[in-house]
Amino acid sequence: MTETPFTIGTRGSPLALAQAHMVATALEKAHGWPEGSVEIKAVKTSGDRIQDRPLAEVGGKALWTKELDLALLAGETHCSVHSMKDVESERPETLAIAAMLPRADIRDRLIGADSIAALSAGARVGTSSPRRAAQLQRLRPDLQIHSIRGNVDTRLAKLAAGDVDATLLAAAGLDRLGRADVGSPIELDEMLPAPAQGAIGIECRSDDLRTAELLRAIDHAETHLAVLAERAFTRALGGTCHSPIAASARVDGKEIDFACELLSEDGGEHLARAIRFAAGNLEAPALLARQMLAEAPASIRRLFEGG
Repeated sequence: MTETPFTIGTRGSPLALAQAHMVATALEKAHGWPEGSVEIKAVKTSGDRIQDRPLAEVGGKALWTKELDLALLAGETHCSVHSMKDVESERPETLAIAAMLPRADIRDRLIGADSIAALSAGARVGTSSPRRAAQLQRLRPDLQIHSIRGNVDTRLAKLAAGDVDATLLAAAGLDRLGRADVGSPIELDEMLPAPAQGAIGIECRSDDLRTAELLRAIDHAETHLAVLAERAFTRALGGTCHSPIAASARVDGKEIDFACELLSEDGGEHLARAIRFAAGNLEAPALLARQMLAEAPASIRRLFEGG
């Protein structure tokens, strides 16, 4: 092992810490390190501090990563652990996603009703995700969308207090917090997830070959291939936190089944596509993104950079 303790940087939320401990355990097992020898450094990010406004209004996904990036580049940590759906599609060249753990359930869960159809007329649904809001309104235009942010406990507390009638959370996060019994899963044919949902990524400095080698031992190739395809799609779109984007890549042998959707903010207009291409071919999802933008109505195109 390295002379100084191997240190993981992470956000300090209960879910982020649970995910960092998953990475620490995987590294210790892969390399035969003593249990508990990997250190975890919690870093408070801007995204954690600013809870009263939608992410898109205050800087986007970089609010989850910039403080972790600074700690990593300063040598305070060896790597950062991220929920990949919260990582910008464009990252600094000085950093590299070196590994991903096996992907968890990529579905959303609805808390407050057994299904979207079962929500009462005009129900208030709490979500700060433009994707979830647009998908919900496309399926149920009568629903009222209320912006809520915060960690899992905060959102569930707002539901319990009656601030909203229902909310949506990622199944993977609930499972990792030991709450597999919370909420009803929404199947993919009803609601596709956010790109990279359910995936944990580990990032290191691009020039830190030693750490990259250590991380490769815990990389799940199938997850990595799928997430790279979804991120290539998002990057080609120029998507931001304002942009309702859904995508799911599934590795099938040497090929990937890819499904995706773009929506207007109110869900009134949408484009959905499904294609199959060779695993590792990142130009195929990027080309699909460009084709979809070219076909999209103005209400969707304007949500993307240059649109």
